[in-house]
Amino acid sequence: MNKLLYCLLAAFVAITTLAEPALASDSSKAAANSELFGMLTLIPPVVAIILAFLTKNVVLSLFLGVFSGCFMLDLRGWDIYTAVIDGFLRLSNEILLSLADSWNAGIVLQCLAIGGLIALVSKMGGAKAIADALVKKAKTPRSAQFATWLMGLFIFFDDYANSLTVGPIMRPVTDRMKISREKLAFIIDATAAPIAGIALISTWVAYEVGLIRDGYQMIGIEANAYGVFVETIPYRFYNIFILLFIVFTIWFMREFGPMHKAEVRARIEGKVMADNATPMAAEESSSLEPASHVVLSIWNAIIPIGTLIVTAFLGFYFNGYHAIDDSTLLASINASPLSFASMRECFGASDASVVLFQAALIASLVAILMAVIKKTMPIKDAIETWVTGVKSMNITAVILLLAWSLSGVIKELGTATYLVSILSDTLPPFLLPSIIFILGSIISFATGTSYGTMGILMPLAIPLAFALKADPSFVILNVGSVLTGAIFGDHCSPISDTTILSSMGSACDHIDHVKTQLAYALVVAAVSIFAGYIPAGLGVPVYLTLPFGIVIIALVVRFIGKPVPVA
Repeated sequence: MNKLLYCLLAAFVAITTLAEPALASDSSKAAANSELFGMLTLIPPVVAIILAFLTKNVVLSLFLGVFSGCFMLDLRGWDIYTAVIDGFLRLSNEILLSLADSWNAGIVLQCLAIGGLIALVSKMGGAKAIADALVKKAKTPRSAQFATWLMGLFIFFDDYANSLTVGPIMRPVTDRMKISREKLAFIIDATAAPIAGIALISTWVAYEVGLIRDGYQMIGIEANAYGVFVETIPYRFYNIFILLFIVFTIWFMREFGPMHKAEVRARIEGKVMADNATPMAAEESSSLEPASHVVLSIWNAIIPIGTLIVTAFLGFYFNGYHAIDDSTLLASINASPLSFASMRECFGASDASVVLFQAALIASLVAILMAVIKKTMPIKDAIETWVTGVKSMNITAVILLLAWSLSGVIKELGTATYLVSILSDTLPPFLLPSIIFILGSIISFATGTSYGTMGILMPLAIPLAFALKADPSFVILNVGSVLTGAIFGDHCSPISDTTILSSMGSACDHIDHVKTQLAYALVVAAVSIFAGYIPAGLGVPVYLTLPFGIVIIALVVRFIGKPVPVA
């Protein structure tokens, strides 16, 4: 493995020394850098992704991916020594800039705060009580997985909140039912962004609606952007199919690919993780076990977690309300503050990362107060328990910072710009939705960001679709393919923050999660193209393509999947 690593690094140095000196690293130079480096702009994400699979060390892989991009940007001719020094300095600056971003800082802080909250809930016996209560209802692997799926749908308003909440609550139950951590991570990940992306009210809505509005303005059409967003939902084939794919694997109790191996291992051998697995979150130590005098109660979990959810909802509303500067819109909200339209606008305008951190902090304070009042532990021990939970999230914070740094570097290099330029040739109209879906998948997989991919493709997709076929439904179909392709690629990418958070929430080995999930995601994506976007591009109505695709998904699971022991 060491020899392979050295060979890869040597090859990289040999290739990059052939490049011309880089232009200024300002993001406005991305297009010029893309033209300058060409295919070499793919080196940072490729290095990070390949090394992640080969070494199973995500931190090292991301670090080398970021450094390779920084090295390229600072390389001047054959002056490798200066490029190494300046590249390291640029890397450290990228990490600082990532943490300085208020959104990113909010995500890191919410991860740490939720880690502390889960530790308190565990120490108070709430997690064990919930697990015991659910085991009485979820008496089989099938019912335990279905309960996890339902909980994932329930937390529809934000993908981060979904990943960080469902995993810690359901993990004790799925462990007891001998369900692999890989399957738990897949259910969490597949009910995070896919449901948040199509929910009528979520933290995604404003961004998606804004991109749609701007795209329609480019073709001179004043459209109801939210109405267009709603009309795209039936065309979000991947989102819908992956949600139902989970149900079919649970109903038939069949799996295939690496997931089948993981599930058989868990059922037969009782090993929820592989022997060489490294869970993203530290396993609960004996220090987080409730003391012998603690009376187990589900309210020790329901009240803190419920506080987290309710506070998040209220935070989304009021944070978004104060962020809106349109007096006409504010007047409309004030006239009907609890209407669907008002909630949609406020949720969409909120800063989700900050709100979730604040909600996690408030929930943690409630948990500490409960522990002291119920004499579960003194305030000193409660605070120490919270800090212990925060420490368990340190590795996640490191990985997120490196993933964001990699995203920043490839943005400077113009990786996405290069991909668009080589993959967006003139195509027959009926193939455009499929090509956009594939292009979005490639960009989001390589960059690890669905938001960034949407922002890149939407201004291109709407004018192109309108130019090829000035049919409103055809444009809406292509808008849906942009939004869905971005989520699919992000769903598969090992450097995506939602993928990382799903591994963390389920305490699963990150690479094991990516490998087992990838086979399923690719199959669902293929069905989305051949049973969804191609027929829809040919004019087949969605009320035919959607049911047809669902039937195909069910048949794939039933006849390709292999049985897994029920107990």
